[in-house]
Amino acid sequence: MSDLSVIKGRQREMWAAGDYAAVATPLLIVSELLCEAADLRGGSKVLDVATGSGNTALGAARRRCEVTGIDYVASLLKRARERAAVERLDIRFEEGDVEALPYPDGSFDVVLSTFGVMFAPDQERAARELLRVCRAGGRIALTNWTPEGFVGQWFQVTARYAPPPPGLKPPLRWGTEAGLRALFERDMRIERRHYVMRYRSPQHWLEYFRSNFGPTRQTFERLDAEGQESFAADLIALAQRFNRSGDDTFVGPGEYLEVVLTV
Repeated sequence: MSDLSVIKGRQREMWAAGDYAAVATPLLIVSELLCEAADLRGGSKVLDVATGSGNTALGAARRRCEVTGIDYVASLLKRARERAAVERLDIRFEEGDVEALPYPDGSFDVVLSTFGVMFAPDQERAARELLRVCRAGGRIALTNWTPEGFVGQWFQVTARYAPPPPGLKPPLRWGTEAGLRALFERDMRIERRHYVMRYRSPQHWLEYFRSNFGPTRQTFERLDAEGQESFAADLIALAQRFNRSGDDTFVGPGEYLEVVLTV
């Protein structure tokens, strides 16, 4: 396997590129649904892993939980703190690595992650860490993009132009039932859901993510003019294939798995 510290350094740069909060804020509905699926109770100690700009941590805090959000991208944590301050929510945001969570065993009643932990390079270690910091009888609740859905297919198109480091298991493994059961080796409730992206057109969707979404932005930046043109054409074709609007706008359902398991 490639050097994980180097991979994580590149990941930090990637997620810090663009404006991830602009991309993630519309995903609030996914975080709210996950908080309900986890059946959060007031006063519960909740950890939001790979919190990004804080969507799911905010959702948990709105339910009167004691919330900690952790991420390894400092600029995203800054945005999360700003958002919590606006809502006057008391959330502790900390910089840290999902593969080495800085908390004692059994520290949290509920551990959450929304399209976050699935990108950890060492998947088995990340899963063990989620289990370790969750108390016995507590819950872990996750959302992960599926390989066959729009976002999963988008990632696979991107991988053709920006191949992942050798030896890493694909993040989309977390979006399969077989992958999840191999990682956690216990019973879980899995539900297929869709987050629907809505833009003025497929071209508008591409322009927005090319500017704001780190993985897409960096892939374009590292290609020559011919490669950029080809990548853009492939993404537009993908968006058109999934578009269900019936008009010139873009309405693209992104399938994901909502997962809840008891520790």
